[in-house]
Amino acid sequence: MASCTIQPEHSPEEERKRVLRRSYQELNKIARKGQILFTGSSLMEQFPVQEIAAAFGVEKVLYNRGIGGTTTDEFLEHIYTVLLDLEPSKVFLNIGTNDITPREDGVFWQDHLLQNYEKILTILRENLPDTQVYMMAYYPVNPDLPDTPQWARTAFQTRTNAALRDTNRKLAALAEKMGCRFLDCNGGILDDQGRQKAEYTQEGMHMYPAGYVEVFKALLPYL
Repeated sequence: MASCTIQPEHSPEEERKRVLRRSYQELNKIARKGQILFTGSSLMEQFPVQEIAAAFGVEKVLYNRGIGGTTTDEFLEHIYTVLLDLEPSKVFLNIGTNDITPREDGVFWQDHLLQNYEKILTILRENLPDTQVYMMAYYPVNPDLPDTPQWARTAFQTRTNAALRDTNRKLAALAEKMGCRFLDCNGGILDDQGRQKAEYTQEGMHMYPAGYVEVFKALLPYL
């Protein structure tokens, strides 16, 4: 008798994102409106902003709606859950690094990223015209670690520091065009070659909390 294998409806990563979005939807129902929001992809999800803020004596209400693996397409699809529903007075955005990969449709990834980022800002302005918007510069990477996993090595083929710096420059121009504030908080996490400091990084891309402490110090004046 032939056996059959039931394929999962979603990959483990997609299921994780679905569950996290569901959790955020429920939390949004009880969240206080008009507070400070941090949102984006894994670089934001892994930012322990509430704990670091408490350590620095910041008593303001801070929400984090980052979801690892999120692209700008997904952010747009779920923009109410990860941004608009909270009606924040200030929002700090770090979204787009998952777009830095070759596309099957032949469109240059940076063009797609910037077009979607502008769509995000346009929707934000239309729905929350009084919200202060802070676009965070992408963090540098460190592709030169001895134990970098293969998935990160593959990502580093496109997500280079040169590409990140060039995209940051274009995001700064977009921020000016859209009346937003572009924040480069990377000074404290850079080594002397412009890479993410080895002592702060997990695998050359994501950071341990000590790296986020340095980012938070640069953010403090804007909170």
